[in-house]
Amino acid sequence: MAQPDFLLIGAMKCGTSTLATQLGLQDGVFMTTPKEPNFFSDDDIYARGTDWYAALYAEAAPGDLKGEASTHYTKLPTYPDTVARMTALLAAPRLVYMIRNPMTRAVSHYIHEWSEGRMSSDPVQAFESSEEITSYGCYGMQIAPFVEAYGAAHIHLTSLEQIKADPDAEFTRIAAFLGLPDTAAWVHDLPAQNISAERMRRLPLQGLLIDHPLAAALRRRLVPKSLRAWIRAKRTMTTRPEIPKDLQNRIETRFVEDRDRLAAIFPDHPALDLCYPFAPQ
Repeated sequence: MAQPDFLLIGAMKCGTSTLATQLGLQDGVFMTTPKEPNFFSDDDIYARGTDWYAALYAEAAPGDLKGEASTHYTKLPTYPDTVARMTALLAAPRLVYMIRNPMTRAVSHYIHEWSEGRMSSDPVQAFESSEEITSYGCYGMQIAPFVEAYGAAHIHLTSLEQIKADPDAEFTRIAAFLGLPDTAAWVHDLPAQNISAERMRRLPLQGLLIDHPLAAALRRRLVPKSLRAWIRAKRTMTTRPEIPKDLQNRIETRFVEDRDRLAAIFPDHPALDLCYPFAPQ
């Protein structure tokens, strides 16, 4: 049965879409469509069976390194069965875990949920009521089950900060870990993936009333441009939300405690300094 050689396992809002696209552009690398199968995490997708998952790799050429990128794999406590399902099928895959400043990640997570209409316009209420915003950025906690299952040697920890600082050098390290040819290189003229300059909140029946080509044509014909612009502005988050200092301090304290767990697994890793500027020195 066709299986992946490697998986990008998250974290959410940390640049995995860009990394997956960069890897897919390399000779000898095959990435799945969809990019995020979420096979091992989501119950309804896992129920489709291993033949469905194997079929995602059916078009890979002989000798290709096969991979996928699913951020759901490091979303505890939402998807608790991921590692057990993965180890039952995959003996020794190479895993890439991409992180970033967890506080910045949390704000991006909130903006994403707000734009999808799943969280209110009150970021304080969202942070207080949604455990996932914080827990998905507890990287030590998230990666620990994979370390226990496969060993730290099978995991490459990287960060958005490292790739931004020196994409060529960090991509070379990732390529070497995955076993790509020496010719593998970062593509510099590729736009960042899964990023938008403006965050627009989705509406009920968005697909039918907003995104459908016929609805769009009627809207352009019947609704004045000035009114369309006003409605668009009302649905757009133009500035990143401000998190009150006391709430930020509480969240950062939790992240610093989790950083110690991450440091125990990956001691002296550059991400420990780059991603945690708020940690005591």
